Amino acid sequence: MHKNNLHSKCYDFETLIQCYPKLISYVFTNKYGSETIDFSNPDAVKTLNSALLKTYYGINYWEFSDDNLCPPIPGRAEYIHVLKELLESSNLNKSIKVLDIGTGATCIYPLLGTSIYNWHFIASEIDKNSFENVTRIVQKNNLQSRIELRLQPRSESILDGIIDTSEIITATMCNPPFYKDEEEAIQNTARKLKGLGKTTNNSVRNFSGTSNELWYKGGEKAFLHNYIYQSSKLKTNCYWYTSLVSKKELIKDLKKSLKKLGATEIKLLDVSLGNKVSRVVAWTFLTKKEQQHWNY
Repeated sequence: MHKNNLHSKCYDFETLIQCYPKLISYVFTNKYGSETIDFSNPDAVKTLNSALLKTYYGINYWEFSDDNLCPPIPGRAEYIHVLKELLESSNLNKSIKVLDIGTGATCIYPLLGTSIYNWHFIASEIDKNSFENVTRIVQKNNLQSRIELRLQPRSESILDGIIDTSEIITATMCNPPFYKDEEEAIQNTARKLKGLGKTTNNSVRNFSGTSNELWYKGGEKAFLHNYIYQSSKLKTNCYWYTSLVSKKELIKDLKKSLKKLGATEIKLLDVSLGNKVSRVVAWTFLTKKEQQHWNY
């Protein structure tokens, strides 16, 4: 885990409960003598993450439907810190503006990025209900001056309709939908629950998520290739395009497509959380001369 991630150690439940008393009803001592929660219980997970946001990031309002995904704060913070390191390596330290593609109902990356590094964000979303919920979150936390919300009008679009051709942003972030359809999402949920020692009816997703959050026609591979293609039409509008990639086997094809489309630099960044290692692919189309003049 990144050295700046506040969640590299065990959860301090005493501190969390003091700041967010609702959490106390979900905390228990396991057979090893450690305090924990039941991570297969969606209510417990949501309450824990709400407590983390309030305690460490000053986010007082974070409400959303139980149908929506509840993002784990440590892992989402890790992506923010890894992106910060990438920007620093390119001498990008001032006037940072980041586009969060598909911010969902929780707006988690903009909330963390504004709190940790004081970045400005554009947050795009395709689902109208999620967009309305995110609007409430931003307003109730008084972040309208730092987070701009944009509704994506076209289901097939990722960047088209969100970034204007005259607009300049520093970087993008994206946590793409992983699955090609609902059946694949349900099967994955069953595997997760089995890993936690739980059983469930396969027709019920104990790990929440709406269709726009979980699946995309053609799955993660199709989404990422569409994203890459659309970024190639906005070569000088953004310094670093980035995305989480859950399936390691996709990396080779993504690099091949990026090179064909004219990417001048491609980086693979590790995003570690405990024993789990994910990856972020970052790419730019800027020439060395364009990179050197970016901050001037």
